[in-house]
Amino acid sequence: MTTISTPYGFSSTAAEVAEGIDLTGRRAVVTGASSGLGAETARALASTGAEVTLAVRDLAAGEQVAKDIAETTGNRQVRVAPLELTDPASVAAFATSWQGPLHVLVNNAGVMACPERYTEQGREWQFATNHLGHFALANALHGALAADGAARIVVVSSTGHQRSPVVWDDIDFAFRPYDPWLAYGQSKTANVLFAVEATRRWAADGITANALMPGAIYTNLQRHTGRGSGLVAAELIKSTEQGAATSVLLATSPLLEGIGGRYFDDCNESEVVDRRTGRLHGVARYAVDPDNARRLWDLSEELLAG
Repeated sequence: MTTISTPYGFSSTAAEVAEGIDLTGRRAVVTGASSGLGAETARALASTGAEVTLAVRDLAAGEQVAKDIAETTGNRQVRVAPLELTDPASVAAFATSWQGPLHVLVNNAGVMACPERYTEQGREWQFATNHLGHFALANALHGALAADGAARIVVVSSTGHQRSPVVWDDIDFAFRPYDPWLAYGQSKTANVLFAVEATRRWAADGITANALMPGAIYTNLQRHTGRGSGLVAAELIKSTEQGAATSVLLATSPLLEGIGGRYFDDCNESEVVDRRTGRLHGVARYAVDPDNARRLWDLSEELLAG
């Protein structure tokens, strides 16, 4: 299997990656697009001529971003729709309201290292938001994605996945003391495993899914962890425009046609590692293990059914 390398890297921006790409007539959904990486990803996709739907919790914020994107790109096909990933009814309503094919789904929304919290269904909040909600959304939109014959799913993960595999016997911290970073790591591992299994399971539909690490960027995602903590060296901090570049690459680049089940950082495919590196690169072997991916898919279906 050839490793995917591109002309882009750490400093590349979403606009640079999208330059020259024409997605006129194609449709994209970006979750969590009312700010930060999601907004910049949506902006870059709109600049290619695609019809872009911002799937957001805060409709007022989403409408403001949509207006700004339309003004800066000249693309008036920028829409806003409500989506709360921890609410199964909201996910179902979004999918039910969707009409026609869907060419690109960017699973961007997420929470990081938040205080202990659980959904009404008893699911740990980070796992529910970062993985289960997006899992339910992609499955509910499967028909729309399959209609294209070459749809792409882009899954925003993180090097934080190296903090924890999926702990099969205690996903919801029923027995372990809750640790916000372990919960975050587990959810980000689940993101990568979803991309692996979705690509395998939906290959006949032409659907591919890839996961990525956007880099270290100061956005609303850090509201529970603070900024400037020193955890990441200043020279490794990206701008929001740089952070959105890898998402846009996976959504648009001809280099990714037919490619799925992989993990990228800095706009290139990442190496598989067997130890936590302490760097912002590398995907843990357990996060791309196909057996783990199949197990997570089955478990996710059970959790949503229960």
